[in-house]
Amino acid sequence: MLDKNYYPMYLYARDFRAAAEKAGAKAFEVALERGEGEVARYSSVLYASAHEEENFRYLERIVKFMLWAYGGYKFYFYGVDEKLIEKLKRCYSASGDRAFDYEFMKGVYLKALCFESVSASGSLPAESLSAKPASPKAKGKRIGFDAGGSDRKVTACIDGKVVYEKETIWHPKLNSDPQYHIDGIRDSINAALDALGGEVDAIGVSTAGIVVDGEVRVASLFRKVPAEVYAEKIFPIYKNLSKEYGCPVKVANDGDVAALAGAFGLNRGGVLGIAMGTSLAGGYIDREIRIRGYLNELAFAPVDANPDAAADEWSGDRGVGGLYHSQDAVIRLAPEAGIELDASLSPAEKLKFVQNLADAGDKRALDIFVRLGEYAAYTLMWFNEFYDFDTAIFLGRVTSGKGGDVLIATAEEKLKAEGSKLQIELPDEMSRRLGQSYTATQL
Repeated sequence: MLDKNYYPMYLYARDFRAAAEKAGAKAFEVALERGEGEVARYSSVLYASAHEEENFRYLERIVKFMLWAYGGYKFYFYGVDEKLIEKLKRCYSASGDRAFDYEFMKGVYLKALCFESVSASGSLPAESLSAKPASPKAKGKRIGFDAGGSDRKVTACIDGKVVYEKETIWHPKLNSDPQYHIDGIRDSINAALDALGGEVDAIGVSTAGIVVDGEVRVASLFRKVPAEVYAEKIFPIYKNLSKEYGCPVKVANDGDVAALAGAFGLNRGGVLGIAMGTSLAGGYIDREIRIRGYLNELAFAPVDANPDAAADEWSGDRGVGGLYHSQDAVIRLAPEAGIELDASLSPAEKLKFVQNLADAGDKRALDIFVRLGEYAAYTLMWFNEFYDFDTAIFLGRVTSGKGGDVLIATAEEKLKAEGSKLQIELPDEMSRRLGQSYTATQL
């Protein structure tokens, strides 16, 4: 078995709770305040006495997951010892083990991450959200814009019928002048506006990066833009479209828009989008087919509780999603499977090399995708503790070819064996063909 010390967070959490209940458990609740006055909540148990290290390890993993799944800047705890909260404060600080998480969230929410205890369950902030409803039957003249790393796409629709589409090559990651980005967006929107006869009722935007209150707080698309002008020019880059074009503008992360396309194809909500490509990306649509605007940066969410799991080179943390559900997972397992990869190849080329072996029936390569399927099943069950979904839509280059078929089949078998009713789907033909910019017209 590849990665024989893998300890899925799903099993670790289940084992921890069972052991705590047996020894004597106490309930705890946590609330996480995030942008736009929203609050997410979670409840579980800890050991009632002693077992401080075990309690901290479990609690810290819960905090970590909530932070990267929901996003936020202030945690409230009920039923957690002050000693553990103080330990969390040290861990998630500029000098702690989770300094990366601390600094990242500070850049997103413009507030320092903090932790606070409350004396009664009723003192915890109530769960609240500001979800954005979407409909595949949106009426009127609408424009959808998709900002990608290598191209920008725009679609114009009248009562859901496409009347104009255009894809334009651009290089946002290479340009430091924000005017380049502003001009590119205007160029696409204006072309679509002309196709609508100069009138538009609403604009929807699908963009890479982290969106808070309609603002792009962090995004690789704008990574060359100097920090001193980023807040002034990039934060409101899409919000400003509302003033310029005189209509409502809704902005969503591209992961959420991909999940929305899947929900439209399935004609139901409760959908989690999982994109396995360069890294792990996610999006979530609730049961009312609404975008909740969660952070969904699942590449940094913990999925493996093995303390000696592989470390993420960016965040420094071990056992996080990007190392298990992306091309990095394939590359990481290849040497253990007995496959030598040419060091001169790019990560994408290394993935393709292994995929070609899998297509040819090479058992070593197929074993990798079997393991990835097992990873996927356990991770979906773990995610289901935080996201209310029935269906996961798998996207991304890792799911293609024979290897992808093996990955999906293995995941489905493992889910069934564990008694889970979660379903895995692939994007339907319409969502693949029309893509993000079309779906953005329905925001």
